Amino acid sequence: MGRPVEKLRKRAGLTGDRLARRCNMSQSKISRIENGKARPSLLDLERILRAVVAPPEVIEDVIALARLANTEWQDLRSLRRRGLEKKQTELAALESSSAEFRFFLLSMITGLLSTPEYIRASLAHSPTDVIRTIARKLERQEVLYDTKKRFTFLLTEQAVRWPLLPPAAMAMQIDRLASLTYLPNVKLGVIPMAGYKSTAPMDTFTVYDDALATVENTTGVVILRDPRDIEIHLELFSTLEGYALFGAEARALLAEWAAACRS
Repeated sequence: MGRPVEKLRKRAGLTGDRLARRCNMSQSKISRIENGKARPSLLDLERILRAVVAPPEVIEDVIALARLANTEWQDLRSLRRRGLEKKQTELAALESSSAEFRFFLLSMITGLLSTPEYIRASLAHSPTDVIRTIARKLERQEVLYDTKKRFTFLLTEQAVRWPLLPPAAMAMQIDRLASLTYLPNVKLGVIPMAGYKSTAPMDTFTVYDDALATVENTTGVVILRDPRDIEIHLELFSTLEGYALFGAEARALLAEWAAACRS
């Protein structure tokens, strides 16, 4: 991203200091962007492009590059080679630095809400030693009790009821979900299959503080920092939230599903 910015600045006949003054930025920040040591936000780029009077086609190209620069792909094979417990450390750091969390869970229950048995089952096909990963997932659950943070979890009926465990253990997992609805900083909703729903989500995703979104699929995780991508997921989350049941209604449905497991 730095090279196109530097080329535009030179084409406009501006020094780094003059460009910084036009953009109301520090000269050191402009230098870090040009040298690839800082990742500019889209707002930064728009200010720079206006300052150098860039033509529309150049603006389009640079913004496209920015979107790529704000997207990261982590494939599952690489994560496993590094050690899945290291991914848990990354997630713990992200949870520590964020204050508001929105989780949409399409087909499975996230580790933050899981019993030890469910976590172990979710890692059953991992080729690496998972004991440390299980321990780190359980440690991360402590963040739910930090009342300075706010969590909203939306779980589809499939995510709650998919039989990853034998029936008795699944009932205990569903009971845990119901118990977490009483936490004052946790809003946990379930989306039943019954009823008309005009939007069909394609992926599991999480939004952190309106600043970063992660999207999961079978082969890995996409990390999005582009505000436009984040806004799309916030809008989708709002729609899905309208489909969900919360509080006493959610607990009644969870109790029904747990009873079905026990029967």
